[in-house]
Amino acid sequence: MRTEYLFTSESVSEGHPDKVSDQISDAIVDLFLSKDAEARIACETLTTTQLVVLAGEIRCKGVFENGEWAPGAEEEIEATVRETVKRIGYEQDGFHWETFRFENNLHGQSAHIAQGVDAGDNKDEGAGDQGIMFGYATDETPDLMPATLYYSHKILQRMAADRHSGVAPFLEPDAKSQVTLRYEESLPVAATAVVVSTQHKRGYCLTGEHADPAKYRELETYVKRIISEVIPPVLLRGTKYYINPTGEFEIGGPDGDAGLTGRKIIVDTYGGAAPHGGGAFSGKDPTKVDRSAAYITRYLAKNVVAAGLATRCTIQIAYAIGVSEPLSLYVDTHETGTVGDDTIEQALLGIAKLGGLTPRSIRTHLGLNKPIYQKTAAYGHFGRQPDGDFFPWERLDLVDDLKAALG
Repeated sequence: MRTEYLFTSESVSEGHPDKVSDQISDAIVDLFLSKDAEARIACETLTTTQLVVLAGEIRCKGVFENGEWAPGAEEEIEATVRETVKRIGYEQDGFHWETFRFENNLHGQSAHIAQGVDAGDNKDEGAGDQGIMFGYATDETPDLMPATLYYSHKILQRMAADRHSGVAPFLEPDAKSQVTLRYEESLPVAATAVVVSTQHKRGYCLTGEHADPAKYRELETYVKRIISEVIPPVLLRGTKYYINPTGEFEIGGPDGDAGLTGRKIIVDTYGGAAPHGGGAFSGKDPTKVDRSAAYITRYLAKNVVAAGLATRCTIQIAYAIGVSEPLSLYVDTHETGTVGDDTIEQALLGIAKLGGLTPRSIRTHLGLNKPIYQKTAAYGHFGRQPDGDFFPWERLDLVDDLKAALG
């Protein structure tokens, strides 16, 4: 196993066009789950210059039944979409929450999918789709996340907070970050490069018609200060900084590039430090194992590392559509485990409070049939602090069970 290497992860802000789409899709999921805890939603969103389009399938009591919308439902959907964009902060000529054109193309869920997922008299609820899902945890950071992604997220979260509060009025919503760390003995020892590209007000650039070097230096100084406050000083030795390296980033968000739900699945998960099954999360209700099973595998992997059973842990699970029991469970502690990986697998399967790993058991144990998803749709689904009903897959309430099971 290599112990010295460079590794890089990126993050994107809430104003990135793909993240705008993710947040709209999850706002729709939350809206429907607030009406019907058993609602089925698969909502995809397209955003581009002055346009938002919804497409997908739903089933929701009191909102969409027998192919018909309830009175006022479509108006509430549009209001939810506009409020989401307003919260992000888009009030630009090319994308404004109040004036963009809106299309709602949601329709009823396929009966053929529904019959495989719904619980019947003689069977448990089946998985909403086939697929493989991965969870991961590492002791590199307090949140048990890869350090490269952890710092990439934190930089943009700080910048967004300053933009919303007015501390950094020259910032606009769209931004990206990227952190490269050098690892020695599998531990991060230095940040060799940090890239931040942020949309800005007119003039805060080095190129273009409105270039103003003094304003650019103000932006650059601000971003470097945020980096120095997020990344520990011991890692910032000989670091190369790339702040808006193209020189100008005035046009951004959906006006600068079309956005689609589900295009930032590596940003959403582990920054490339772990495998990914390929399924996106946003816009899907928790019967879709792309979402719920990815959450349970993170939950299991995090508890394994927090219990001191390994310093790194990857867990894979697989399902078939319409089948309730998982096809497989696989644990890999990357040669850092204090006990065998197969022993950890058996311990996880034997924890009574989980109630198994069927889709229904996962939803029940983690409390997933609630409107808790819009908060997940920017700055990562993992490495977040559990708060009431939000981010329950980040809890560490299996640590004692694992220790007890393994002596």
